[in-house]
Amino acid sequence: MTEHRPEDPAATTTATPTAPIAEGSESRAGGSAPGRRLDAGSLRGLAHPLRMRLLDELRRNGPATSARLSERTGESTGTISWHLRNLAEHGFIEEEPGRGTKRERWWRAVPGAITLTATDFDRDPAARTALSVYQAENLRRQYQRVADSLAADWQGEWRGTGSVSDWGNLRLTPAQLQALIDELAAVVARHTPDPDAAPDPAARPVVVQIQALPRKDPDRP
Repeated sequence: MTEHRPEDPAATTTATPTAPIAEGSESRAGGSAPGRRLDAGSLRGLAHPLRMRLLDELRRNGPATSARLSERTGESTGTISWHLRNLAEHGFIEEEPGRGTKRERWWRAVPGAITLTATDFDRDPAARTALSVYQAENLRRQYQRVADSLAADWQGEWRGTGSVSDWGNLRLTPAQLQALIDELAAVVARHTPDPDAAPDPAARPVVVQIQALPRKDPDRP
């Protein structure tokens, strides 16, 4: 399965079952930060529900300590610290320079896209198990983001905004499906603000989920 995360760390796009999974985060000083391709070891280091949530928290809300992350997740600081060290060992997070003390470390997400191609692990059962955990948790988080937005009590001009759409009448080749995914990602990129630009005070964080997947046809294998 393919999942792509554009430069907005809160966005996730799901594509075809064998294409790459990519996760991105904002660059530190504008432009695109260098990316990395996950191997079996780093995939296993990330494929844990709490570690994925901690990485999301750091991407979405900025640097934090284990104590702050404990308050947000309801987990003990000892458990949080253990998972943070694991994420750091695999290069997903790093200490915030010039901040914190020996007793209170500040962590931030490492910027740059993370790419994973599912077919890389076809011959590695252990890695495929980790891939399944990652995909299931990512799907759960996608659903939860939409559910949270629909359940929120929006006020003013934000009330009634947003959309949940489903188009099921397309018939495409693999190349056409990939072209559609690329075009949709380009549209999102055009609407993604420059990280160095001053934020619009009227703007809120927005979650964009684009799901473009082949579906089984009962008349063909």
